[in-house]
Amino acid sequence: MSITLADARVVTPDGVHEGWLTIEDGRITHVGQGAAPGPGLDLAGRYVVPGFVDIHNHGGAGGSFPSGDPEQARAAADLHSRHGTTTLVASLVTASLDDLASAAAALAELCEDGLLAGIHFEGPYIAAARCGAHDPALLREPSPRELARLIKAGRGHVRMVTLAAELPGALDTVREAVAGGVIAALGHSDASYEQTIAGIDAGGSVATHLYNAMPPLHHRDPGPIAALLQDERVTVELINDGVHLHPAMTRLAFTTAGPARTALITDAMAAAGMGDGVYGLGPMSVNVIDGVARLAEGGAIAGSTLTMDVAFRRAVREVGLSLTEAAGISSLTPARVLGLDDRLGSITAGKQADLVVLSDDLEVSGVMRRGSWITEPR
Repeated sequence: MSITLADARVVTPDGVHEGWLTIEDGRITHVGQGAAPGPGLDLAGRYVVPGFVDIHNHGGAGGSFPSGDPEQARAAADLHSRHGTTTLVASLVTASLDDLASAAAALAELCEDGLLAGIHFEGPYIAAARCGAHDPALLREPSPRELARLIKAGRGHVRMVTLAAELPGALDTVREAVAGGVIAALGHSDASYEQTIAGIDAGGSVATHLYNAMPPLHHRDPGPIAALLQDERVTVELINDGVHLHPAMTRLAFTTAGPARTALITDAMAAAGMGDGVYGLGPMSVNVIDGVARLAEGGAIAGSTLTMDVAFRRAVREVGLSLTEAAGISSLTPARVLGLDDRLGSITAGKQADLVVLSDDLEVSGVMRRGSWITEPR
């Protein structure tokens, strides 16, 4: 089946073009400017951007990926897909090794079904001083042998693990991850600048939610932020919800790391798409008040209620990025992190037809995944 989207403002890596695109068998076949060569769905000048790629997400719609419950996972994935996320990595939180292995095995089935793009272990190999919403009683020193067990439980679908570079065994565990084809992310860390560089040298290539759960920048003690921002080998995650970060800090990261090394994430938890109330994040209880998630005990920020369309919109309106730049850091760069940028992440002929239709106000009007509408343009 062939689909033509006409009279669209198409956001490509080269800029925003008034034109059209055609889709056949789930792939983009042509991207053109001006009037479409034949009849098609008239988008009346709405924007078309690539489907969002979220590489750090704990849940939504009341569902939690750390629960390992397939129905909860499906509910969460459905919520985020309706907000434009067409590629989604399910993030777990610190738990016992048995619980992590069990959750990974359950989520692996959803990866095999194509619903999820992979699994991310955020913990248990993180620093107690920077554990945030993770249960400190369940933290462990990094172990290559333990990580190998967790990777095996995920049946080839574990895509990323977050570690604190300063912990005993961390560097060997980073090497184990990379050798197993898993992205080593550095975060939830109290590391020095030098310790962070050592983690990068060992193979760390992602900064887990830069700025958050790590020491702040200091002119005599730069810490992990400076190391992660400056190193060309590292892609930095940013939670652009206006709660975790001031827009100026998001802009600083984007300006320093550039579009090729900046990836928007949601770090969403079960309350995304829901109202205020009490929710779970792994074993921890979370209060959501005015859309902000905090631990019931201690008050630490506990993930977010963010969706990627809001992160994209804030990138344009609050941070001051162009539509092309915002599309790059919410789609193409995270796709590159996952090694999927050859098939998705931009509106380019030959790539998967993962698309989001946006109104003039950058509100989601329609979502397409692999050439089929999840929500038809309205």
